[in-house]
Amino acid sequence: MADTRELYIKTKVEDMIVYGNICLKQFPKHERYALASEIRLCMYRILGIVIETNHKHYKKTTLTELDIEVDKLRSYLRLSANPELKYLSVDKYGNWAAMVDEIGRMVGGWIQSVSK
Repeated sequence: MADTRELYIKTKVEDMIVYGNICLKQFPKHERYALASEIRLCMYRILGIVIETNHKHYKKTTLTELDIEVDKLRSYLRLSANPELKYLSVDKYGNWAAMVDEIGRMVGGWIQSVSK
């Protein structure tokens, strides 16, 4: 049976995807099929891995994959908020980065609880 923590992280990831897709609409046209597409795929991979991890008995390796995807998303967001590129405004980057940070902390806690 699913733990409430896992269901809560899934809800948080879905909320982040909704907010992220709104933010990705402001990307320039030439980046919509490059960086924006990669960010979108990364968010969907995170959701898929959360669902997959929730159903597995041995979660440690899958949680490591999830942690890697969250770190990739952080890097993509930092790149898109770069002052020279300016694909994301400072406010949108701050909100989105806070969501990703919260998900990252939840993944870290999940890894610790599985490692015990």
